[in-house]
Amino acid sequence: MLNKPKIIAIVGPTSGGKTGVAVEIARKIGGEIISTDSRQIYRGLDIGSGKVTKKEMRGVRHHLLDVASSQRTLSVAQYKKLADRAVRDVMKRGKLPILCGGTGLYVDAILNDQTFPEVPPNLSLRKTLTKFSTAQLFEKLKKLDPVRAANIDNKNPHRLIRAIEIATALGSVPALAPAASKYDALIIGLNLPREELQQRVHTRLIARLRKGMIAEAKHLHENRLSWKRMEALGLDYRYLAQFLQNKISKEQMMYAIEHESWLYAKRQMVWFKRNKSIHWFRYDEPDKILTTVQGFIKR
Repeated sequence: MLNKPKIIAIVGPTSGGKTGVAVEIARKIGGEIISTDSRQIYRGLDIGSGKVTKKEMRGVRHHLLDVASSQRTLSVAQYKKLADRAVRDVMKRGKLPILCGGTGLYVDAILNDQTFPEVPPNLSLRKTLTKFSTAQLFEKLKKLDPVRAANIDNKNPHRLIRAIEIATALGSVPALAPAASKYDALIIGLNLPREELQQRVHTRLIARLRKGMIAEAKHLHENRLSWKRMEALGLDYRYLAQFLQNKISKEQMMYAIEHESWLYAKRQMVWFKRNKSIHWFRYDEPDKILTTVQGFIKR
């Protein structure tokens, strides 16, 4: 452990305050931040994904924001290659890498050096599956691989089809058993009581709407992001796309985004709670968090 390079990860549910904590830690210890958010990697998905702004960065260098076209899917395997390179780059310059984001699979991919199945696209299978509803896709995946079905976004047809594709090719979606970590990692988890987190989810949605989230989605479509692809991006973008196509009202869109964001937060917590090595705090306990970080750096 002592010979392994140190790395910090800030994890937790959406709206839990990860960005502010990560920036504050980076400023205090000379770190740089590597995004572990599955939507913030895409160019143009700014307001809807809650992407950190230049002002919020407060001079701290960030990595893996805007690294892929929103018109194409960046696989976890592709993300891992970019992330590993970013970590090496930060360390080479004598800085401490700080992972920040709520996509647990991305965090695990880096910290546990997991490998992912390289299953090529099955175009004929995809053509067949696109005729299914999301509910039918989810039922099919449950029969093929109930373990993967238990932790997937069951309203995201793209991810359901890909999981079915992998399960069909390999017999099941392989369990991603962690390899021996190559890092000495400190994982800081941020969480809040249910009612407080729900209120922050609501407040965050209102703030993004005021910043122009609807106009952003309209602009993305005008710049060749299809409605189908926008819906496949999930969460806010799914319902923004439906609203802009007049499939749902603005009130329905707002309710759906807030409701799905809360369900997503709960799924995130289920994922992170499996890891007993996470040190849990509130976002507004900076002194306690910094003391833990400084103790980790000195050991």
